[in-house]
Amino acid sequence: MSEPGEELSIDMVAAALRADSADVALYARVLTESLGDSLPPGCVAVERARSVADRMHGRPGEVVKITVRLGERVLTLSVPPGRQPAAEVCHEVRGVVLSRQSVGVGEWAGELARALLTHAERNASAAEALRRLVVEG
Repeated sequence: MSEPGEELSIDMVAAALRADSADVALYARVLTESLGDSLPPGCVAVERARSVADRMHGRPGEVVKITVRLGERVLTLSVPPGRQPAAEVCHEVRGVVLSRQSVGVGEWAGELARALLTHAERNASAAEALRRLVVEG
């Protein structure tokens, strides 16, 4: 992110993330495919619910929860069956949750954007993944 004119802003990244926020399955794909490879292992976890039909046909199932861990920030987006997505932002230190806040999906995307930009400042491959997300998103 050191080249002039290529700086990513929180607003740009958050807008790219919000564009997909209505579809949690799409969010999961963006986080795992676009950013998952450039983030350290274990940063993005996706939980799925698999029906018997899913198992029989080798399908991965429906996304029910996405958890992103970046430093001391833990951001969770879940989709309870038949309900609206629920978003949560936690501050966690060495496995102990110091604060937990339920937020709207838009605010969650903004928090995720800030956490990703902070990570990208220290990691060139994450910075490139964010650029692709903003350009392609």
